[in-house]
Amino acid sequence: QVQLTESGGGLVQAGGSLTLSCAASERTVNVNAYAMAWFRQPPGKEREFVAALSWRPYSTNYADSVKGRFTISKDNAKNTVYLRMNGLKPEDTAAYYCAARPGLYSVSVGSYNYWGQGTQVTVSS
Repeated sequence: QVQLTESGGGLVQAGGSLTLSCAASERTVNVNAYAMAWFRQPPGKEREFVAALSWRPYSTNYADSVKGRFTISKDNAKNTVYLRMNGLKPEDTAAYYCAARPGLYSVSVGSYNYWGQGTQVTVSS
C-alpha cells in the first residue's frame, strides 16, 4: 500500500520558519530510488511545484518564488524527506503535499505517482 505522510505544518508569523516532513512507507516508496517533491495548493488556486530532489544523479530544483528561502533534503535511514522553510511570507499560505515518482524529478503535478494527504501551512502578516 502506498503511503506518504506529511507533518510539521501549522500557523506561523511572517518571517518565521517551519520544517515539513514526509515519511515514506518503505514497502512502496524508497527515497533512495524515487524522486521526491513538494507541491502546494493555495486557497482557491491550482496545485503548484515548490521543490524536488532526485537521487541519482543527486540534484534539486526549486520554484523561483521559494529559492533562497526553502531547502529540500532527505534522510535515507528514516526514509523521510524534509522541506525547511525560512523567511515565510503570507503568500506561502497553502496546503503542502509530498509526492514521489520513479527516476528523476519533474515539476509537473501529473508526473507523480504517489501523494500524501497534505499539511496546512498558514503564515500571518
